[in-house]
Amino acid sequence: MKELKNNSLLFLLPSSLLLLFLLNLFYGTVSIPASEVLNALLGNEVSKTSWRYIVMESRLPSAVTAMLCGASLAASGLMLQTTFRNPLAGPSILGITNGASLGVGIVMLLLGGTLQTTILGADIQFGGIMAVIVAAFLGAILIMGILLLLSTIVRNNLMLLIVGIMVGYLTSSVIALLNIFATSDNLFSYVVWSMGSFSGVTLEQLPYFVLPSVGGLLLALFMIKPLNALLLGEEYAQNLGFSINQVRTLLLCSTGLLTAISTAFCGPVAFIGLATPHIARLLCRNDNHKRLLPTTIVIGGAIALLCNILCMLPQETILPLNAITPIIGTPVILYVILSRRK
Repeated sequence: MKELKNNSLLFLLPSSLLLLFLLNLFYGTVSIPASEVLNALLGNEVSKTSWRYIVMESRLPSAVTAMLCGASLAASGLMLQTTFRNPLAGPSILGITNGASLGVGIVMLLLGGTLQTTILGADIQFGGIMAVIVAAFLGAILIMGILLLLSTIVRNNLMLLIVGIMVGYLTSSVIALLNIFATSDNLFSYVVWSMGSFSGVTLEQLPYFVLPSVGGLLLALFMIKPLNALLLGEEYAQNLGFSINQVRTLLLCSTGLLTAISTAFCGPVAFIGLATPHIARLLCRNDNHKRLLPTTIVIGGAIALLCNILCMLPQETILPLNAITPIIGTPVILYVILSRRK
């Protein structure tokens, strides 16, 4: 009976992910006939040029972005919860998301939306969405580098967790100070970015999002055995031949890369990384990462695709992503807290 349930789950989850992905392609704020959507995807003649543009330049990149962003944040959340043995740990707990927000805050609130640097004597300037992406990535990588350095000094996971929280508070404080000196237009742009969105990645930018995300997910899958060993404690993992410092460094690199890429392109997406691992545990009924991690990745992608559809339900406008994710995430977190209390 248990094996039958497991087989049903293996079939149901990928099928749900595929269905939600297709719904993201066929449904949107603009009504397009299903046959025309298929023609656009297959490269056939489409009745209206605008329909082809909407499907190929907007819906397809948005669907791919949502799927990979949800999977990345969910995998990061599971790895952090296992590493710190804390059910309420998430991708933002170490301050990496806050670092990305700080980078964007400096560019938008202080520099007016333009990032300029000099490389090999040549002046390079980024503006618009590229400035946001570069700033968010640099901010997240900076915080991740600091944490990697501190992880060689602070050997206790709980202490490292507290350090991450303090870094998050510090970056939030700097952003609050930047808000005071920002113009109303720059402040509005930053607030819009902080609400999160899967529709900011263009078809041309998609490879720059997909390749690092897939690389980070493959690195996460490579960590299945060390994660299972950590479930039984650090001493047990060391007895099995794992280097705790090396495992911790790889976990920080994986979660840092996944969180940095997702936040840079989509903004600080809330709750998906925190809630999805618990949904996966409820379905799997065990903590074996050989099954739990792939399940978490698939569910994370499916939840993000569902949120993307819900954002487009009002045909007149698109809802902010972070106005939708708490609706799904909050009940899960409350259930976890109440079940732990019992």
